[in-house]
Amino acid sequence: MKDYTYYNDVLQNEAKPTLFLELEAFRANLKAVANSAKGKRIRVASKSIRSVEALRYIFNYSSVFQGVMCFTGEEALYLHEQGFDDLLIAYPIWNEKTLKAICEKVTKGAIITVMTDNIEHLNRLEEIAKQTNGHFLVCIDIDLSTNHFGLHFGVHRSPLKGLKEIKDFIDIVYENDYFTLDGVMGYEAQIAGVTDADPRHTIKNTTIRNLKKQSRKEIISKRKKIMKYIKKYKIDVRFINGGGTGSLHDTATQQGVTEVTVGSGFYCPHLFDKYDEFKLQPALFFALEITRKPAKDIYTCFGGGYIASGAVGEDKWPEIYAPEKAKFTANEGAGEVQTPIVYKGKQHLNLGDIIIFRHSKAGEICERFHKIVVIDKGKILEHWETYRGDGQCFL
Repeated sequence: MKDYTYYNDVLQNEAKPTLFLELEAFRANLKAVANSAKGKRIRVASKSIRSVEALRYIFNYSSVFQGVMCFTGEEALYLHEQGFDDLLIAYPIWNEKTLKAICEKVTKGAIITVMTDNIEHLNRLEEIAKQTNGHFLVCIDIDLSTNHFGLHFGVHRSPLKGLKEIKDFIDIVYENDYFTLDGVMGYEAQIAGVTDADPRHTIKNTTIRNLKKQSRKEIISKRKKIMKYIKKYKIDVRFINGGGTGSLHDTATQQGVTEVTVGSGFYCPHLFDKYDEFKLQPALFFALEITRKPAKDIYTCFGGGYIASGAVGEDKWPEIYAPEKAKFTANEGAGEVQTPIVYKGKQHLNLGDIIIFRHSKAGEICERFHKIVVIDKGKILEHWETYRGDGQCFL
């Protein structure tokens, strides 16, 4: 990341607020992720990207990046229209119109895979396949959360928890003529999505690292048993998907996993500074313009209330990146229309100057902007449209 003056000068003529990407850092993250793949494919999580042009840049960078993990059926259909294929939809879909459209595309040769984890999903898919005289590519989502001393460690995602019910469900999907069992997925959210190096919570960090260590053992054991079953009965699946940015270093080493999903690591939002076992470079930022100076050492920016989803907490706030030592006011925080900050540093700030922030998460910030300003070597290289800039809104 270059210094404050560098970006203040480069973005002088851009409308504010501005979402911008430092291409050098973005490329460094692509290289780091590719080098960590350990021979596995990297499936790109589009929820963390939300820009067709950014996705294209990732896929053009290296052949290790193959396939997209989408977050809605509508998004998968849109990306297919844009020329993308091998689209895995990470969450089950119920909407009849969307499922029919997917079924028709798949029957004509598209690779769009739907997620399932219970019989009701399968009944719904079979009914629509019969109506359209088609079939579905199906991925089974298995639960990889663990339990430690009565504590549920992970996310409430799939009901497929026990080995017997997982094996029985695999059989049901595999034997149905309306489905092609395309893949099996297990997301270890408690490893990939839980920070363990937050400087504000040293005791909690130690506890989480110990929980992750124990959880890893159980996850590896569970995956091995499922893979043994698939291999024993010669059940043909195209992929076994796992992981996320936060567990890439670990999941990529596990036998049987053929691909690891990565999304947030490409932009590296500030939550990803707080992991113990890997470090990437901040690449995506937003700049607010100072439009008021209501008191000494108070600079009020226009806009800025870009709070991340999830359980409400200070970690979901944007983080002030530059100038160094600037901070939010206690009472106002990041506001929808204005964000006052306190700054007593050496940098002289004027009306019209910028304050630089990082979002807590990756792709969510793209919902607030039409374009990403791409900066390289002190110049604005180009503008990448976000989904919003393309007139799309999927959630």
